[in-house]
Amino acid sequence: MKHLLTESGQHEVSIVTFEQYDIPFVGQGYVKKDSLTAFQQEFIGAWEAADLVLFAMPEYNWTAPPQATNTIHQLGGPAFKHLFENKVFAMVGISNGRGGRQPALDMTTVLNKIISFTNSYSIVSPKLYESHETDKNLDENGKFVGHEVYERTSRAFLDYTLNVATRWLQPSLVDVK
Repeated sequence: MKHLLTESGQHEVSIVTFEQYDIPFVGQGYVKKDSLTAFQQEFIGAWEAADLVLFAMPEYNWTAPPQATNTIHQLGGPAFKHLFENKVFAMVGISNGRGGRQPALDMTTVLNKIISFTNSYSIVSPKLYESHETDKNLDENGKFVGHEVYERTSRAFLDYTLNVATRWLQPSLVDVK
C-alpha cells in the first residue's frame, strides 16, 4: 500500500509497525495522554496527522490480532476522541494463505462502534482488501513479485479508498435549504 500511495508523489505516508507495541490491555491499565511512551507517541502522532488511516493487519487465528482490537478500545474514549473525528479508515487483512477477510471485517465492526459511541464524524470505507498469499505476492520490501491479479486488486482497493476519502473530506457538495 505504501508503494502504491507514494508512486504518484501526491501522498505522504507514515507507517507505524507494532514491533514496539506497549499499549496495556484493557483491564490492565490505560493509555495516559500526558505520559505517552515512544511507541504511543509515534502511533498517535501519525494517526492524528492522517486524513486516511489504513490498518493492515495479519490474520491471527482467523480474526484480527488482539493488539489491534485492544488499541482501538484503549483509544476509543474521551481523551482520544479526536482520533476518530473527520477521518477515513480502511482495512487490509493479511494472510499467507487464502484468508485476510475476517480481521478486516472484525476491525471494521470495532471502529464503527467506537465512531458511533464517541459520536464522531468519520467513515470506514466499505471496501476491504484481502491480501491472500502475501508472502508469495510481495517481497520483504513490499514490492509486487507475484500474480498480476494481486497487483490489480491492490490498486483497485486503493483507488476506491482514495475516492471515498476525497468524497468524505471535501467540502459539502449538498445544498441544504
